[in-house]
Amino acid sequence: QVQLVESGGGLVQPGGSLRLSCAASGIMFSNYIMGWYRQAPGLQREWVARILRSGSTNYANSAEGRFTISRDNAKKMVYLQMNSLKPEDTAVYYCNATFGSREYFGQGTQVTVSS
Repeated sequence: QVQLVESGGGLVQPGGSLRLSCAASGIMFSNYIMGWYRQAPGLQREWVARILRSGSTNYANSAEGRFTISRDNAKKMVYLQMNSLKPEDTAVYYCNATFGSREYFGQGTQVTVSS
């Protein structure tokens, strides 16, 4: 049974930082491309960042320069360090695992950026 469990969300002031974590189980973690998506109220889910098996990373324009994705294959964990947070970063953040046609999402963790 595949499980992706996110943690680390919460309420933060504009300009603040949060670190999201995702614990994976039930998959050959090192084989998967890991990523983060988010969904704000009333909007479609959007891609935020991904990290390949090689460790190479890609970011959406909205995340570039502020967010950093990383992975620990031994612990089967993926992280998203978010700095300089803005109110428009408010969303539910979802962990994603992709391997070919196989794709999984976690249940999400809420991030709210507000003063």
